[in-house]
Amino acid sequence: MVNLSYETNNATTTPASNPVTTTKLTSSTHYRTTPILYLNGSPIPPSLTSKARPNQTLLDFLRNDVGLTGTKLGCGEGGCGACTVLLSRYITTTTTTSSRSSSSEGGASGEKKGRIVHTTVNACLFPILAADGCHITTVEGVGSWRKQYQGLSCNDGSSSRSGGGGDAVVSTNNEGNKEDYLHPIQRAMVDMHGSQCGFCTPGIIMALYGLLTEEDNSTKGGSGPKVAHLEEHLDGNLCRCTGYRPIWDAARSLCVDNNDMEDIVGPTGPCGTPCRDCPEREECVMDCNVDDKKEEEECSSSSDDKKCGGVVCSSTANKVSDYQTVIQAKHSDRWWEQPDEMFPKELLFDNNVYVNDNDGATSGGDDEQTKKLNEQLLKQPLMVVDNSIHNGGTWFQPTTLEGMLDLFREFADSKEGGGGGIKMVVGNTEVGIETKFKHAVYPRLIHPSEGIHTLYEIFVTDSHVVIGACSSLSLLQKTCHDWMTSASGSADGGASEKTQLLATRRSKTAQPMHDMLRWFASTQIRNVACLGGNLATASPISDMNPMLCALNATLVLASRPKPDGGVNRRHVNVSDFFVGYRKVQKIDMEVIERVDVPLLQSKFEYCAPFKQARRREDDISIVTSGMRVKLTPSTEGGASFWLIEEVAIAFGGMAPKTTMAKRTMEYLVGKKFEESTFVEARRVLQQEFIMPDDVPGGQSQYRLTLACSFLYKFYLYCVGELRKDVEMHTSKDLALPPVPTIGSEEECGAGTGFVSAPKPRIGGVQKYPEPKVAVGLEKSHLGMNGDDDDEKKGVPLAAAAAAEAASKNQDSVGQPATHASGPLHCTGEALYADDIPAPKNLLHGSLILASKCHVQLESIDVSPALRLPGVAGAFTHEDIVKLGGDNRMGPVMLDDVAFLPLLEPVDFVGQVLGVVVGISQEIAEKGARAVAVSYSDELEGKAVVSIEDAIESNSFWKEGIHEMKRGGNVSEILEQKEVDGKKLVVVEGSMRCGGQEHFYLEPNSTLAIPSESATNLTIYASTQAPTKTQDFCARVTNTPAAKVVVRMKRMGGGFGGKETRSVFSSVAAAVAAKLTNRPVRLTLNRDTDMSITGGRHAFLGHYKAGAIVDDEDGSVKLHALDVKLYNNGGGKFDLTGPVLDRALFHVDNCYNWPNFHSVGTPCKTSQPPHTAFRGFGGPQGLVVCEHVMDHLALACNVSGDKLRRENMYRENMDSTPFGMRFGGEFTGKWNVPGMWDRLYTELDVPARREATAEFNRKNKWLKRGVGLIPTKFGIAFTAKFMNQGGALVHLYTDGTVLVSHGGTEMGQGLHTKVCQVAAQAFSIPLDDVYVNDSSTDKVANTMPSAASMSTDLYGMATLDACQQILKRIQPFRDSLPPDATLKEVAKKAFFERVDLSAHGFFALDNDRCGYDWDGDAPEDYPANLPENSWKGHPFNYFTQGVALAEVEIDVLTGDHKTIAADVLVDVGSSINPAIDIGQIEGAFIQGMGWSTIEEVIYADNDHTWIRPRAKVFTTGPGTYKIPAFNDVPETLNISLLENADNPFAVHSSKAIGEPPFFLGCSVFYAIKDAVVAAREGSNTRGYFEFRLPATSERIRMACGDTISSECIASEEPSSFQPKGSY
Repeated sequence: MVNLSYETNNATTTPASNPVTTTKLTSSTHYRTTPILYLNGSPIPPSLTSKARPNQTLLDFLRNDVGLTGTKLGCGEGGCGACTVLLSRYITTTTTTSSRSSSSEGGASGEKKGRIVHTTVNACLFPILAADGCHITTVEGVGSWRKQYQGLSCNDGSSSRSGGGGDAVVSTNNEGNKEDYLHPIQRAMVDMHGSQCGFCTPGIIMALYGLLTEEDNSTKGGSGPKVAHLEEHLDGNLCRCTGYRPIWDAARSLCVDNNDMEDIVGPTGPCGTPCRDCPEREECVMDCNVDDKKEEEECSSSSDDKKCGGVVCSSTANKVSDYQTVIQAKHSDRWWEQPDEMFPKELLFDNNVYVNDNDGATSGGDDEQTKKLNEQLLKQPLMVVDNSIHNGGTWFQPTTLEGMLDLFREFADSKEGGGGGIKMVVGNTEVGIETKFKHAVYPRLIHPSEGIHTLYEIFVTDSHVVIGACSSLSLLQKTCHDWMTSASGSADGGASEKTQLLATRRSKTAQPMHDMLRWFASTQIRNVACLGGNLATASPISDMNPMLCALNATLVLASRPKPDGGVNRRHVNVSDFFVGYRKVQKIDMEVIERVDVPLLQSKFEYCAPFKQARRREDDISIVTSGMRVKLTPSTEGGASFWLIEEVAIAFGGMAPKTTMAKRTMEYLVGKKFEESTFVEARRVLQQEFIMPDDVPGGQSQYRLTLACSFLYKFYLYCVGELRKDVEMHTSKDLALPPVPTIGSEEECGAGTGFVSAPKPRIGGVQKYPEPKVAVGLEKSHLGMNGDDDDEKKGVPLAAAAAAEAASKNQDSVGQPATHASGPLHCTGEALYADDIPAPKNLLHGSLILASKCHVQLESIDVSPALRLPGVAGAFTHEDIVKLGGDNRMGPVMLDDVAFLPLLEPVDFVGQVLGVVVGISQEIAEKGARAVAVSYSDELEGKAVVSIEDAIESNSFWKEGIHEMKRGGNVSEILEQKEVDGKKLVVVEGSMRCGGQEHFYLEPNSTLAIPSESATNLTIYASTQAPTKTQDFCARVTNTPAAKVVVRMKRMGGGFGGKETRSVFSSVAAAVAAKLTNRPVRLTLNRDTDMSITGGRHAFLGHYKAGAIVDDEDGSVKLHALDVKLYNNGGGKFDLTGPVLDRALFHVDNCYNWPNFHSVGTPCKTSQPPHTAFRGFGGPQGLVVCEHVMDHLALACNVSGDKLRRENMYRENMDSTPFGMRFGGEFTGKWNVPGMWDRLYTELDVPARREATAEFNRKNKWLKRGVGLIPTKFGIAFTAKFMNQGGALVHLYTDGTVLVSHGGTEMGQGLHTKVCQVAAQAFSIPLDDVYVNDSSTDKVANTMPSAASMSTDLYGMATLDACQQILKRIQPFRDSLPPDATLKEVAKKAFFERVDLSAHGFFALDNDRCGYDWDGDAPEDYPANLPENSWKGHPFNYFTQGVALAEVEIDVLTGDHKTIAADVLVDVGSSINPAIDIGQIEGAFIQGMGWSTIEEVIYADNDHTWIRPRAKVFTTGPGTYKIPAFNDVPETLNISLLENADNPFAVHSSKAIGEPPFFLGCSVFYAIKDAVVAAREGSNTRGYFEFRLPATSERIRMACGDTISSECIASEEPSSFQPKGSY
């Protein structure tokens, strides 16, 4: 329904009734009402600053009011970093000799000095009004691709430039000539291939920019950027595409100490030492060393020291050290001073004196008046009242403590506005979450000015550390770090004994706080979050609150009960502050002013932090703890020992609040400090924290195990610290008791684990064959037979270029060209769907979603939404009926709907019921929440959520069930005991692998623009399937497809998630645009996107398998496999059937099963429809296969390596269960066995395994494991009709080429590769070829960009079109001089009226794609052909690979790290090795994430604490964890196989997007190997089902040690399975 009166509602809004304007307090205070804001060197004009609202984020202001879209909205909760910007402010610090304020920002008398402070913040959370008096730098202000930043261009049409400091820096070389408009950070990211989809890139650029501008890390304030600093603090950004390694390379290349990077180049010998590091290298005669010396000699004799033996080697060490030369050549040093130079002079005030670039003082200037005015204004409190229809309340920024407390006194108890009285915000990191996701309403917000020194200072006294409640966590972390590093200086520098003692106590107290803060959220969050906010919100899983409890900290609560009275201060122990869930001992008018932390004693008192989360960085804890103990010497019966005098143990994650383990503490006090005491204390702890299975948050057994493990680790830690103290303080006059002893194998469990450990250094080596232009499928399809010299190169020249031009026009195919959009990614100038400038009269949409399922939709009342000012319309199924549209949707079955009709069952939580549109996103979302929806009672039975539920209730899509048979009757075969007199070993079991969220950084977004009275629609969508989007937008809106154009410039990631599940949001936008005849933008919030778009299918495999064991020669041969696969499809069929089919095609992996039977059954559940995801079911089938192989290897008593290698397919001898033969004309070269042997030899796997075993023998609580796996991945759409593609090529008369094709760019480099193909065809520079966008009016009837087929299809189609044009212009080339350019040839052809455009097309041969599951063998089918081959040839070829990973797990916590991974992949003859390596790395890390830390959780039988049933719990980065910067392998080596030409694809290349994904699971199998070692150490041997993903919980609870067994208690520990959603 369209709201015809909303314009009137908008126009007649009046100032919100707000008592603030009429109170005695506020009327007597002189407030400013407009903030002072600067952006990228320019003042933001009052016309815009006056629009800033109290509840508006900095990101919303930048994007929607200012119009700068380089800063992205990725999650809205500060968890992905895409929104990172730099906030700069000028502060006046006070330096003093008093120890009280040795690291304060004021609060003591002394010399005043001003400085500019730069900090990165999450703009999606940070309030725009909190930036008052600050300078904001976005990615647009850092550098630009083509031109200088030209100042602030505002949405209201105004523009301005700062009078000083605003000009962008232009890079110059030594001669002063302009070289580059990119900042060195941006240039390094481009050159190092640091962006793929590019959506996360601006945020990463800004995070690096902020780290490199910090005073101690800059070239101006310090000695220059340091690698360790970046490694420590680059923790607030996520990337889903690259795998991080190239970003690390780019970051380190900018550091002054980058030459300490080391790569493991060359093999590692049986001794465990890399051959090139071996001290006996010259004498060693081992084959590995002899071969490597030969290779090294070849490399050294090469003219290019990075090419040897036909292989290009690119290592992190080489790149980062060499790049300094590039930086110096292209960029001046002024770039590094840019943040300070761009800082507005109008904000540089200090005692009415200007501060210039040299820290001197200058008076006056053109901006003196502005500067003085700003200084005066910023001393005044700020009050902003939102009088708009958004009704954002009132913002206060008091400048005195008394003024702030008066506001709390006046408004704390007021309930006006519907959301309580008043709320303090500093960084808005918690309140922002509450308002966005919990829709909390706070009518008044207080942001204390930094001029209130007692809230922001940090200092130390003789007895305490004093922390201002509003001081940032980053400042606290840095201050603690400074105290820790200065302690040794005090000891070595001749300081007095008293000073040394204070420094020691200060350092000991600072260390546990510092170490915990390292892992507290992210740098961007820590930069603005404060300790007071953390305490006041009282999160039960807070990291710092237990730490403060353990340190016996005290809070100082301030209030001012009377307006003319003084400030009252009340002291409360932190341990007593928390009284319940999110409840604290504080009255409303009180404010936490500071935290007082007693200093630890210099000896015999120890405190340590502990934390375990799903991911190390930027993750909330599962359990967190602070533990402190004070020991004292004691004697009894003539024996001396250590006595526990005092102990404090605090936990987060063990109760609804931060809690002290009081019973355990009571038990420990007065006991001997020895292991038996802590063993008994552990049992007390187990009784103290008994949690039911359905405890909120789940993981009850794991949480208890962690608490007990932390206690034991603390004991081991204290033993080590006590040993140090005893050694230091024992003397002839002072005999101290002996220190308890621990075994050497136990010492590895001491300490705090990763919490205090240095963060890893990430690097690796990338190897690929020397670039060449190979001829592939074009030889047969396009007649390029390679007979003459040109065609041998695959380059039929368009013109014989002049010698000079020819020297520039190098081959394009085979070269590691950077991503075509890389520079635009890095400057924020690359536009995505949500960045398209707002058309006139734009409306924003928000979906109306079902809040429950397994019910019937009874009614929808949109009238409450339409009554809201600013809501333009609300549309449901009945509006589609009025349009005459077809509501049905679905890629395979039309079983889905655009908007659910009334009286239909709701199939899943979040099913779309309609859409609301309004003048802003905020208004639209309010409108959607206001819609009244009623449901029936629950339908009969329970909602089917899991695969087990589906099996129990027989809820299947029976039409999707497929079966594959080969050989004999597998059931009968597996009942046998022997085969030909040899033992048949049979195993039976199951394997489960969980789902996965796509987590593309760019949420689904659509802009629908109607025209011609809404008879035409132009849809700008972030989609992998423009034609499918066109089809359903046309169908549902009753518009001819010819009048619907879908355009797609680029996606911020897709991974299959935008193949089908993007369409419904585009359809909703199209419906609203059609009905309102106005443009509609619909961008899903991250939580909405993750709640309703589905993800990777969870799988369950039941299997029975047999292998023949030959006792004589020790061989083991696979004999039979019977496997039943089930996948969880969700509430609609979507692509569930095809996904399951591909799993069936890959469940054999690389192994020959002579007798084979598989059945795939798709399950219908109440989860959202699951869909395509990188690998499309292949990885799930492969996982089941590898689990079976492990089970068989254990049962047959052989190594998994041996079983795998001996049973691999053989070229020209074996075939798959579906009838495909290996080798030659069938699949091309079968390289997996050779690749396996190569890695096995080069990495000396037996020695690696022996070294791992030796490590495990020496360490009880740390275990290492090695995983080695192969893969083959079939390339083709399994639906035959989809293997087609078209391209449109235009040759212009200036010699440049425009290509349009049916594929879409989502970061995989498709456009770049297609441009390389076209550039090669025309023999022109790559820069002369361009792909604009993917559009259905240029190339129609396209297939989704999926199945890794895009380069195969569109590269060939583009080459076809190029060949057509080349043939047409050939006569004109022949008629011109030999040195004629393509421009000259094109002009001549044009004037001769020759068509310079061509449409190319390519379809895979019929006999190389398609598979008929139900096809019967023809009667005359040759008996010598493989069984099932009559059904088709489902794949054109296989992309193949092998990977080895080595990991280390912490048995006591379940934490793990990946030490190294080596990956070898056959990609044919690479069109672009840099892009292919990037795809391999990204896929590997994504596969690693799926198999380790990425866990999707639903409200199912195992998670009853989530409501309602079937709701997904993991809906954002706060609950769902993808790998972060420091989660990747410390060494990641990627190699592309040489001599692997592929005759079945363009230029002999191979598809690469999906195949390497499964290789990331080598980390999973390495973890499993380490867990096996831990179980053996605990005498828990034998088979176990280690389910995927290998979360910290699964790792810890599978180890089978005494602690975990005690905490499991009620179940059999060896078979215990943590809860999971499948």
